[in-house]
Amino acid sequence: MHPLIGTAELASMLEGPRPPTLLDVRWALAGPSGERLYAAGHLPGAAFADIDTDLAGPPGAGGRHPLPAPADLQAALRRLGVRSDRPVVAYDAGNGSTAARAWWLLRWAGHAEVAVLDGGYAAWTAEGRDIETGPDGGVSGGEPAEGDFVVRPGQMLVLTAETAAALTTDGGVLLDARAPERFAGEVEPIDPAAGHVPGARNAPAAGNVGADGRWLAPAALAERFAALGVRPDAQVGAYCGSGVTACSLVLALEVAGLTSAEQPAALYAGSWSHWCTDPTRPIATGPD
Repeated sequence: MHPLIGTAELASMLEGPRPPTLLDVRWALAGPSGERLYAAGHLPGAAFADIDTDLAGPPGAGGRHPLPAPADLQAALRRLGVRSDRPVVAYDAGNGSTAARAWWLLRWAGHAEVAVLDGGYAAWTAEGRDIETGPDGGVSGGEPAEGDFVVRPGQMLVLTAETAAALTTDGGVLLDARAPERFAGEVEPIDPAAGHVPGARNAPAAGNVGADGRWLAPAALAERFAALGVRPDAQVGAYCGSGVTACSLVLALEVAGLTSAEQPAALYAGSWSHWCTDPTRPIATGPD
């Protein structure tokens, strides 16, 4: 399954014999609450997937959004209605940077049919398509039917702090998905130290989409990453503040044709929220 799906294709699938499970993954570091947005309006039949509780483990030594324990993830995905024999489509407030976390986790867990809605909730509603309201699935009523998905962890590449650091010195490319001011260490709204992993290159997640909130064409994405030093034969890793928005870089690299489902880019799951907690790890600042 292609990692991106358009609104028209999704609408057609929802009317077909194998309608996908829909996950609403709206979330923002500074709010508003994704649950509140979901209650105000969501795609018909969608279930709300909470970044903090459903798609991450408890914050701690592993960072602010560490990978969840496989058993916990399986329980959450089943509660959200995820099945082994049905595709899953995730969407967020627009640019796909948080829906990509659900895409990545499901791929990591072994689900082969997962996509992110191109343009997200904004694109869906801009076309006047149906929505539901309410905290419990709206007019569809009640909780989604229990899923049966079995988590098989480890199907996507994961970096540790050590392998992320080695990537920058072994001819690979480590991309930082945060905004330029956070990468440069000019501001840091939440983590205890500012800056970036030495040798990393700044590739803000927002740069994956155009002004209309839809993803750039594969050729444009390939051009963007080539300018950052990404080559088809080079190892590529990605990180961000806590391992959420960096997932969109993993997805974008696949859309660009620079990686594949069989050979994906690697995610530093703990990301900056893990790196900066160890005072022995070096920190770089500045825009380069």
